[in-house]
Amino acid sequence: MVIAYWFVAGLLAVLYLYSGGMKLVRSAEQLRPMMAWVDGMPLSVVRVIGLLEVLGVVGLILPPLVGVLTGLTVAAAVGLVLVQIGGITLHLRRGEIRVLGLNVALLVLAAVEVWLATIWL
Repeated sequence: MVIAYWFVAGLLAVLYLYSGGMKLVRSAEQLRPMMAWVDGMPLSVVRVIGLLEVLGVVGLILPPLVGVLTGLTVAAAVGLVLVQIGGITLHLRRGEIRVLGLNVALLVLAAVEVWLATIWL
C-alpha cells in the first residue's frame, strides 16, 4: 500500500504542480490556448484554483513524508477530488465533452489516493 500511495501521489503531484503552477503564473492570454474556460471567469478565480491544486500536492506529499499531521493528507486528496468535480461540472456546462477524459482520470486517481491515505496513514 505504501508503494501504491507514493506512486499515485507522485503522479498527481506532477500533473497538479504543472497545471496549478501554470494557473498561478501565466496570464489569461497564455492560458487560453490550453484552457478556453479561463475566458468565462475572473483571473483571480483561476489563480485560486491553481493555488488549491498546488496546496493539494503539498498536502499529499509533505505530511506523510515528515510524519506530522498526516490527517491533512486525506483532506488534501478530498480537496483534489472536489477540484475535479468542479472541473467536470464546468466542462459539462460549457459542452466540452471531449476534454472530460483527463478530469475523470484525475478524479479517479484522487479518489484512489483518498482510499490509500485512509488505509495507510
